[in-house]
Order: sequence, then structure tokens, then C-alpha cells
Amino acid sequence: MSAHGKAKSGNITLNRLARMKREGEKIAVLTAYDASFAGLLESAGVDVILVGDSLGNVVQGRKTTVPVTIDDMVYHTRAVTRGCARPLVMADLPFMTYATAQQTLDNAARLMREGEAHMVKLEAGMLHLDAIRALVGNGIPVCGHLGLTPQSVHKMGGYRVQGREQAAADRMLEEALEQQAAGIDLLVVECIPSELGRRISDALDIPVIGIGAGPHCDAQVLVLYDMIGVTRGHRPSFSKNFMDGQGQVEDAVRNFVSAVKSGSFPGLEHCF
Repeated sequence: MSAHGKAKSGNITLNRLARMKREGEKIAVLTAYDASFAGLLESAGVDVILVGDSLGNVVQGRKTTVPVTIDDMVYHTRAVTRGCARPLVMADLPFMTYATAQQTLDNAARLMREGEAHMVKLEAGMLHLDAIRALVGNGIPVCGHLGLTPQSVHKMGGYRVQGREQAAADRMLEEALEQQAAGIDLLVVECIPSELGRRISDALDIPVIGIGAGPHCDAQVLVLYDMIGVTRGHRPSFSKNFMDGQGQVEDAVRNFVSAVKSGSFPGLEHCF
């Protein structure tokens, strides 16, 4: 059945995600890049689908996410929103598409209007607060992203854990609070020590989505291709192959959702 024919009751909204945080219910998030996987993730109970610019790595075969374009993101976001109805769908603003407030608005409008995303995500630092405020002021829901920000991988000197030193951890917490004050609705934190993941999740009123950020975050996200074991080459140490012992992809996704909801994932071996 097409997404247009599915029942709309029980759809995941930002209000519902906020309530899940307040009530202590963990939130399961996965990436998807096409309609077929979007429908499968919906059937398996995933709450939020991220159309990530990670498609540059796992779909396009690129070394980084930097070459991904806004046209790429619009195309894949529209494919995902055609394939599902219940999950909240958020889409990445790719590299250098949010350098100014006006550029951010123009590109976010494309993801919302053409891609039919429910919210946009950007790898935002303190310099992007004006862009965040512009989005929020125009009624566009925003997810921030701190810690390891793959679009800045060359500046960071590679894919490294962030926030290990006290000063860096304190600065990241301050940035998280500043972004919340600017109006973001969700925050992704990537590749940070578990204790910092706990500090940020406890300090913020909005849901915090962890990826390699420990078990104390309000939500967990993985790249779909990593968690079903089809990513070629190195798989991040914070990920887990949920296809082990499973015959069907949907079973693997259901196990991921169950592990997130129960708090059994991530385990100590997936943390820093």
C-alpha cells in the first residue's frame, strides 16, 4: 500500500518525541534513502527516519559527505517520504548549503517543499545560530548536530572522538544550550564520550539523539547500511550488525528498535 493510503493515526510528531523524552521512552532512529527501505523501517517500528548526507558514502561510494548536493538530498528525501507515513522524516542540509541565513532558508525550503521533509538537520556551530533562528522564525523545524560533524572531517583531521578534554566538553554543552535557546527541536551528538552524552541529554529539554554518544541519550541513530552489515570496508566501532543471526532485514531492524527501547543498545563496546 502506498504511503498516501496508510492510516495517519499514531504518526510521530515533534510533540510526541518531546513527550517520549519526558516519559523516559527511548526513540529509535535510522537512516534511509529510498521508498522501499522507508516502508520497511516504518513496518519495523522506527520512530524517526533521517535522510542523511551519509548517502554520499553508502549510496554514491564517496570518501566523505562533502560532495553531496542539495539536488541529491531533495531527490532522496522525496523518495523516502513517498514510502512511509508514520515516522518523522528529517533531511540533512549538505555541505555549504547553509553558509548564510538566506541560503539556509532557500535550501531548507526545497527540502520541505520538494522533498516533503518534516524537518531539516544541519551540522551547526556557534556561527550558525543566525541560520537556526531564521529557520525557526519561518516555521521550519530544526535538528542540530554537534560532536563529530562529518562535513568538517578535513578540518577535524579525520573521524575522531570529540569532547574528550574537559574544556572541549564544557564548550560542547554550552553550544548545545545555545542551540536549544535558538529554537532547535532535536539535537544529534556524534562520537563523544558517554559521560558527555549524559550531561547534554540531562541539560536539554529537547530530545538528544546519540550516535556513538553512549546509552544515556534520549534516542539512538545508526546508518542503516552499517546496522545490516552491507557497508563495504570499515564499520564504525559504535555501530552493530543487527543482521547477525537474522534471515530478514525487517527482523534486524525490529531487533534494533527493541534494543534501543530496552536500553540494551548501545553496549559498553559501542561507547567511548
